[in-house]
Amino acid sequence: MENLRQGTGGKTSASLSKDQKASNGPGGAQFNAHRTAQAKTLSQPTSVSSPKTVSSPAQSHVARVKMSGGSAVGGPNTKDVKQMLLDWCRVKTEPYEGVNIQNFSSSWADGLAFCALVHRFFPEGFEYCTLNPYDRKSNFEKAFKTAERLADCPPLLDVDDLMRMREPDWKCVYTYIQEFYRCLVEKGLVKTKKKMP
Repeated sequence: MENLRQGTGGKTSASLSKDQKASNGPGGAQFNAHRTAQAKTLSQPTSVSSPKTVSSPAQSHVARVKMSGGSAVGGPNTKDVKQMLLDWCRVKTEPYEGVNIQNFSSSWADGLAFCALVHRFFPEGFEYCTLNPYDRKSNFEKAFKTAERLADCPPLLDVDDLMRMREPDWKCVYTYIQEFYRCLVEKGLVKTKKKMP
């Protein structure tokens, strides 16, 4: 993102080579002084009260996403989205034995929560009642392979990595669940509220 703020491909005039400075033509020194001032101005944190018009789509994305309040303009706060997704997971897996989702880390450690969530939408994928909470590896593999095969959800989590951890990293689980949810929406298995103009 720093590259986008500077607008010089990650280089300030101090790091440009002599050839690049010379290629700027007769006004090269003026151009470089302008670039240095621009880089200093853009790298300083500022509070933004409204989105500003910027020239590239990437810069536009940065302007929309990073606002003074920490949330995207016109969208819900990240904390709210995280909590809504956690609540959704809790509701969808509530009837499943051995699953009690309280967070995006320890609640997913034995793989049963992943299996329950996938089984809720694809009961034909496997028999939930045959799962063993002590066979974490098998649970992870079953959930991720079924989600990939039936929901077209990419395998963002590596089973071997999960096996090395006592509890999975909440950010990894959260990202995977977001992607699984997105795949369900694409397949029409989850209805979302239409955005108001």
